[in-house]
Amino acid sequence: MTIKYDSNGLVPAIIQDATTAKVLMLGYMNEESYQKTIETNKVTFFSRSKQRLWTKGEESGNFLNVVSIKNDCDNDSLLIQVNPAGPTCHKGTDTCWAEENKSSYGFFSTLEDVIAERVANKDTKKSYVASLFEKGINKVAQKVGEEAVETVIEAMDNNDELFLYESADLLFHYLMLLQAKGFTLKDIEAELKGRHK
Repeated sequence: MTIKYDSNGLVPAIIQDATTAKVLMLGYMNEESYQKTIETNKVTFFSRSKQRLWTKGEESGNFLNVVSIKNDCDNDSLLIQVNPAGPTCHKGTDTCWAEENKSSYGFFSTLEDVIAERVANKDTKKSYVASLFEKGINKVAQKVGEEAVETVIEAMDNNDELFLYESADLLFHYLMLLQAKGFTLKDIEAELKGRHK
């Protein structure tokens, strides 16, 4: 791999969780720390403050186990995907931006959070979600069945707009059913990953 180190002999290394795709931290490597990372399969930086090599986790045990290393298009920065063995930040947080290192499914994760908040709030007069949950698991499951049938009907038609509308209804109600059963998309992902092996 060709790496263009800067005038100080350093290259920025972005550390990303290989599973969640969360950016965990940014560090700097020189050629020696890069070589040590390759040899040990644990991310080693060049500490600018200590002026020495520093393997992340050497004191805490929270090593960054390398999954892959990629160079950018200009060869002057690295993306290192890792499996972290604990919190990454020295302050004890998952990331150096104090974010939780969990899988994100984009807007679907937002919907999961909204459903959970409305169920916890239990304001059945203002919330369709809360009112459906109040009726019990059978009603939530029945609604998923209804939306599935409507989606299948629209799939056999030529109206893409209605098909997408019903598909969105089905997915929304399915997210509700997952939560009613105590699961999330993360559980479905784990099941599918297990089958993929």
